[in-house]
Amino acid sequence: MKKTAYRIKRLTEEAEAARVVDFFLSDASFDDTRHTPGELVHFRTNPFKALQGEYCFWIAQNEQGDIVGVNSLLPNEQQTGGYYWDYVVVHRACRQSGIAAGLIDEMLAFLQKARARYVITYTCDLEAYDPIRKLFERRGFVQIGRCPDYYFDGEDRLIYYLKLTESGV
Repeated sequence: MKKTAYRIKRLTEEAEAARVVDFFLSDASFDDTRHTPGELVHFRTNPFKALQGEYCFWIAQNEQGDIVGVNSLLPNEQQTGGYYWDYVVVHRACRQSGIAAGLIDEMLAFLQKARARYVITYTCDLEAYDPIRKLFERRGFVQIGRCPDYYFDGEDRLIYYLKLTESGV
């Protein structure tokens, strides 16, 4: 495991949101860079929506202040204590260093404090996404569904679920 010094904080400033957008769109973030049009909209707008409270974003920064990881979460549209875990992304050069685990721990602490009932997340079924699926499963998520051809023809969306509390509302 590589050792990377980093700190995690909530995204709170417009300049940070702009840096998250740059990170999302960089070659150092996602392995699969064939983004859907909707993903590109998410990458460009959701960090700024976090400043209005629509999303929760956590950023991991290295000692130089560079963004080396991002995690995002939003409440479900029913506002009943469920959440969608949107993206967890770690810089290619910093993977296997505990950054994803740290970001996830921060998110789960937030969800516990919020008395969240569950969190749903999703990923693609392509082989390139095996590491994130394994991460979900190590963290207790269970695959509950599949939507065929969701991203592009031949690329299914896999849906994962983690029960947190009996009554988070």
